[in-house]
Formats: sequence, structure tokens, C-alpha cells
Amino acid sequence: MRREEKDVIIDDLSQRIAKTKHFYLADISALNAADTSKLRRKCFEKQIQLLVVKNTLLRKALERSEIDYTALFDVLKDSTSIMFTESNSQPAKLIKEFRKKHDKPILKAAWVEESIYIGDAQLDALSSIKSKEELIGDVLLALQSPMKGLLSAISTPGRNLAGALKTLSEKE
Repeated sequence: MRREEKDVIIDDLSQRIAKTKHFYLADISALNAADTSKLRRKCFEKQIQLLVVKNTLLRKALERSEIDYTALFDVLKDSTSIMFTESNSQPAKLIKEFRKKHDKPILKAAWVEESIYIGDAQLDALSSIKSKEELIGDVLLALQSPMKGLLSAISTPGRNLAGALKTLSEKE
């Protein structure tokens, strides 16, 4: 590969890393062509972009970023695939689901919610991370619960009072 081609790939990776909120680094090297195709199809269905990259080119793309990714450099060995996603936990869930029938992919590292997760042992933690929208929904639900209880308590006596007044008016 010529230097110009490498520069184009590094620039493309740098732009994708800068634009994407989350990415996962995984090892899919032992998968055969059919299994790799299944994984790619599942990634496509979940709106995850899966790319197989050369470690040296990925490292140079990470070095060009404004964010400090040096903690990821140690995992850039052997075969590396990168999963770009807008969902913070979707790739982790996909990896867990796919590994029910296959030995790979193995999670090497992930950049999620501006934090770095290293190693396959982080897969459970990553799959349980809630998105920002889910957390906002949980907070709103927690705030609404006491309000609903208060409105229910206030409206119940009103109904009883209205019913009592109606009964009294009908007696006379």
C-alpha cells in the first residue's frame, strides 16, 4: 500500500472517530467467511459500522484526534475491528448475543460516554449502560411519581366532597 493510500485511510478513520460518539475495538479474526458475514449483517441491522483496520493505521488516526486515546494503544495487537455506533451499549449487546453461538468477537476495548473500557471482562458493564435519553426518562419518571400521587390524593377528596354535596342536595 502506497503512502498516499495510507494517508487517505488514516484521514477517513480520524474523521469517523471524531464524528462518532462511541466505538468498540474487537477481535473477529477466528470467524470464517460465513460467520463474518452474519456478524456484518447483524451490525447493519443495529446501525453499527464494522470495519477491519490495520493497527498501525488506527493508531495514527487515534493520535491525530484531539482526545487522548493512549490507553487504547496497548490493545492494538493482532487483528482489530472497529465498530462505530451512536448507541452506547448496542455493540456490547450484539457481541454478547453473537457469542452465544460463536467464540468471537472478543472485546478489546471501547470508547463509550467519554470513558475507555479495556478488556473483554467489561462486556457486561458496557451492555448495561443506559443511554442519555434513557437516563433522562428515568429521572422524569421519578419526578412524576410523587406528583401523580399528590394529584391523586387531592382529587379523591374532591370527588367525595362533590358526591356528598350532590347527595345532600338531592335529599332536600
